[in-house]
Amino acid sequence: MKKTAEVHAPPVAPDGGYQKKKLGELQLDATNPRLADLGITSNATQFDLIKALWEEMAVEEVAMSIAYSGYFEHEPLFVEEIPNGKFIVIEGNRRLAAVLLLVDADLRKRVKATKLPAITKERADSLQELPVIVTTREESWRYLGFKHVNGPATWGSYSKAQYIAHVHNEYGVPLAEIALQIGDYNSTVLRMYRGLMIVEQAEEAKVFKRSDIAKNKFHFNYIYTGMDYPGIINFLGLRSKGGTNQRPVPPNKVKNLGDLMVWLYGRDSSDTQSLIRSQNPDLKTLDTVLLTEAGVKALRDGLPLSVAHDISQGDERIFRQALQQAKQALQKAHGTLTTGYATGEDDILKLAEDVDNLAHALLEAMEAKKTKDRRDVRKKG
Repeated sequence: MKKTAEVHAPPVAPDGGYQKKKLGELQLDATNPRLADLGITSNATQFDLIKALWEEMAVEEVAMSIAYSGYFEHEPLFVEEIPNGKFIVIEGNRRLAAVLLLVDADLRKRVKATKLPAITKERADSLQELPVIVTTREESWRYLGFKHVNGPATWGSYSKAQYIAHVHNEYGVPLAEIALQIGDYNSTVLRMYRGLMIVEQAEEAKVFKRSDIAKNKFHFNYIYTGMDYPGIINFLGLRSKGGTNQRPVPPNKVKNLGDLMVWLYGRDSSDTQSLIRSQNPDLKTLDTVLLTEAGVKALRDGLPLSVAHDISQGDERIFRQALQQAKQALQKAHGTLTTGYATGEDDILKLAEDVDNLAHALLEAMEAKKTKDRRDVRKKG
């Protein structure tokens, strides 16, 4: 059962209202965790941020609401003052982007937001100042975390991990306390944190680059889910499931980390595709392969995941599985004999004869091997 988080409501001014800041004083936040899912970096321009928000974050629906109904005063932006006298919006970036697009026709053209309606001068004048709460990231993390991690405006897993890591690393808040405040399981928070630390370690070691993955979307869940898998834990040399080291992978396993990231995400620059077509079952299959040296070698030789999996299983296991599958297939064929086989279809009859011959040949070979093995044991004895 999930813990109940303490909800921290946004503060208000003594008179029940909010401060107002001019539109020109407000800036979009390049470090917004939601934008991290889109590969946006901290050096992105304001135009880059508006374009990304418009294309990926459903700004249109917010803009349409503001165009027809105005800006709701009870939805203030959370802002933090920065050295140049302006204010970074740490909560409400979609709303700010919507307003900027509505009041600037040229910006709408550049972003290709041409379907937005033109607003009246009266409406545009009313949007020149917006209600804000001047705060800091550290002061507001509890409220923002509850709202976006498990609340009404949920972030993606990578954004959540960015938020968790920032609060833990920058403010020194224990992960257990973060989990309590946002209403999530401590184990989930820990896996997200450690998964992000592994991604950042891989990028710092230059064995991985998010902008160079083969797929358009970065599936962060691959790495943070894999943190509980024994093959991945062993392959990366992770010490325990409970560690909070900011560099979880030992130096002698960094090469393995680079290999794993390529297998998980591919590499566009070398036209290398990800081995994971879907998390289930491919991630678990990869984990099984990583448990054996033979499986790892097969992956490094460039063999497909399915082939590497067979190699990792060993011939004995493959042989047993093949026989079991053959038995199940024959039972299925026998069950559909009446309706599935029409007299006179000689090709199907010939196929059944081939199966019978193969089965007899296999049985004879197995019996011969069994006799030989017993003879060899007696000779050694």
